[in-house]
Amino acid sequence: MKLKTLMMGAVASMALAPAAFAERGSDGEVKILYWQAPSILNPFLSGGTKDVESSSMIIEPLLRYDETGTLVAWLVDEVPTVANGGFSEDLTQITYKLTPGLKWSDGTDFTSEDVKFTYEYCTHPEGGCAQLTKFEGITSVETPDATTVVVNFASPMPNPYLAFVGGESPILQKAQFESCMGAAASTCTEQNFGPIGTGPFVVDEFKPNDVISMSANPNYRDPAKPAFASVTFKGGGDAAAAGRAVMETGEFDYAWNLQLAPDVIAKMQEGGKGTPVAGFGPLLERIMLNNTNPSADLGPDERSVVRPHPFLGDPAVYKAMSMAIDRPLLVEVGYGQAGRVSCSWVPAPEAFAVTDIEGCDVQDIDGAKAMLDAAGIVDSDGDGVREKDGVPLSILYQTSTNAVRQDFQALIKDWWGQIGIEVELRNIDASVFFGGDAGSPDTFQKFYADVEMYANTFNGTDPQAYLGNGLCDKAPSPDSQWQGENISRFCDEEFDAMHAELSKTADIAERSRLGKAMSRMAFERGMMIPLVHRGRLSAHANSLGGVKLNVWDSELWNVADWYRMK
Repeated sequence: MKLKTLMMGAVASMALAPAAFAERGSDGEVKILYWQAPSILNPFLSGGTKDVESSSMIIEPLLRYDETGTLVAWLVDEVPTVANGGFSEDLTQITYKLTPGLKWSDGTDFTSEDVKFTYEYCTHPEGGCAQLTKFEGITSVETPDATTVVVNFASPMPNPYLAFVGGESPILQKAQFESCMGAAASTCTEQNFGPIGTGPFVVDEFKPNDVISMSANPNYRDPAKPAFASVTFKGGGDAAAAGRAVMETGEFDYAWNLQLAPDVIAKMQEGGKGTPVAGFGPLLERIMLNNTNPSADLGPDERSVVRPHPFLGDPAVYKAMSMAIDRPLLVEVGYGQAGRVSCSWVPAPEAFAVTDIEGCDVQDIDGAKAMLDAAGIVDSDGDGVREKDGVPLSILYQTSTNAVRQDFQALIKDWWGQIGIEVELRNIDASVFFGGDAGSPDTFQKFYADVEMYANTFNGTDPQAYLGNGLCDKAPSPDSQWQGENISRFCDEEFDAMHAELSKTADIAERSRLGKAMSRMAFERGMMIPLVHRGRLSAHANSLGGVKLNVWDSELWNVADWYRMK
């Protein structure tokens, strides 16, 4: 099934949308299925997409991106720009004018103090905020009055639309979260499981890693929305079961992230109950390389903290590992038309995508062996495993539980075995792997393995904050409650300096050059091994209208506009 066909189906289903809803809650219940179950409803304490997207139905940002990647006003009157006077000509200050009359779901006023508090919450030095790169460069947030927010930057900020923008950076209610600052953030279970928001729905009950029950927000700003009175947001299971539940049995209305082979999707669609929808954004399946030592022999403050890794820091090792991978086969096996070969950390938009990395689309087992031989990394004892400085190239390779990912693991284990690298495979329930529990040894942030595979993306069309995930000071550690975006613990002074330059560069051609250079550096200097540029693929019931798949923000960005077609 071609991606174009899927997208045409989505357009056809949206063409049936009515002009307006009759009244709030008139369409009863909508049932959403995320097979990676949410573990928390506070995206500042989790880097998991399932947590960001589920919480986006409840708490909202000032601005967000629509399905075309266009920045749109959300809780403000307009997007501040230099042209309309909202963004200073020297690019050091941006002013947001909140839409008057906005209410939190508890009926209290939404004010500028809530926005300022959110900044203070995420930037607290002991808080371990998962979205800290969004706030880079901000020196202060001022509140001249209840509906005015002034954000000041330390130096000119050509792209100021990071903090308070997109599903990853929503506004928290000060009154609810003010006792949850710093180290106390992760202890506030009631707040993190039931945030008060401005979104179309409120939390009635949250069972982590299971189900969220929600109802229509009685104080939502549009009195005719949402059309649905309640939401059952079910988590768990697997992608195949999720797809069947929408397209074959009709038990659910929406299934997210159908990471399944193309022929499987096509067969499900024959069930006649649902429609797949797809689109390409910046989603990249990759293997992260641990730049620190994950040995279980180390103490809790050293494991995945102390440097270096015993052998993964050697370019001959990680480049040989990359050369051994057959990316076109991975695309064919896992995604078909919904996947593309890529070695670019940022595969989209086109202005930031690196397309000329030599050898990316060609497997070279013999070349990989020769590279290791030339570096003196050989099998000295005849057991089939090479050693570096006496340490066997033995790798623990972990990822989330998913049929496509387990297929990838099996293939890559075989390829790496052919070049003398021993591989142990491990898969972890996705709800746990992508959760934010600082006490769990199994999260992708903690990274108690040598390599781990997953995909993630970013909000919007400019990767400045996303590339900031490679900054030295953004590595998860015990001091940050194991939160942080630099999952591989990569640290390179040149990369950090390049990101600082990007943050103050306005010229789009120069921003493109810098972004591509950092994306290339991540691959060539051992942060990651890119695999596949993935299309976002979900499915909705044929009776569910208003769905607009968004690859630039939360997939549930316009859930207030969903309705039941009669």
